[in-house]
Amino acid sequence: MPIHTIIFDLGAVLIDWNPRYLYRKILKDEEEVTWFLNTICTSEWNDKQDAGRSFEEATAELVALHPEWEIAIRAWYDRWEETIPGALEDSVKILETLKATGKYKMYALTNWSERTFPWALKTFPFLHWFDGIVVSGVEKTRKPFPEIYHILFDRYHVNPSEALFIDDNIKNIEGGKAVGLQTIHFTSAQQLQLALNGLGVL
Repeated sequence: MPIHTIIFDLGAVLIDWNPRYLYRKILKDEEEVTWFLNTICTSEWNDKQDAGRSFEEATAELVALHPEWEIAIRAWYDRWEETIPGALEDSVKILETLKATGKYKMYALTNWSERTFPWALKTFPFLHWFDGIVVSGVEKTRKPFPEIYHILFDRYHVNPSEALFIDDNIKNIEGGKAVGLQTIHFTSAQQLQLALNGLGVL
């Protein structure tokens, strides 16, 4: 099917988000950072906040379970801006080129907290290039659950068979495929450029 719509994930595709940036400042070495992120502030724990759980509830839960790690746990939200050093400029250039063609409707579909996303909107001007953005924390559901993809489809009248979805998380890619989207599993800007060229999009 021809592609008329392109849907971007944000974190680790257009925006350089990684909690390691913060925890390398707090913990003693890379091994301890890895252990902490795999054991205490895990991706599964963070997913619940992306789906709408409050920071206060999430933090209290972990502090109660792991009081010896309270300072590091509280840093996740007290210092969360330190997990984002900036944009992934090579990917943003691809977004800019796609937008400049005028051929595609452009949307973002992101797992992101409702409380912190306004900061991203103020910090990254390219977020205003999109024709619409669906934020998991606002919708109280998240990728890869089918509901959030359908929210985007219904809100912006997107035909999934004519849409291309770009995400770095393989689970989200599988979720996109399950609802009928064409997909690119993002690994780098260079790989994305080659994939778009191969599809005839750029």
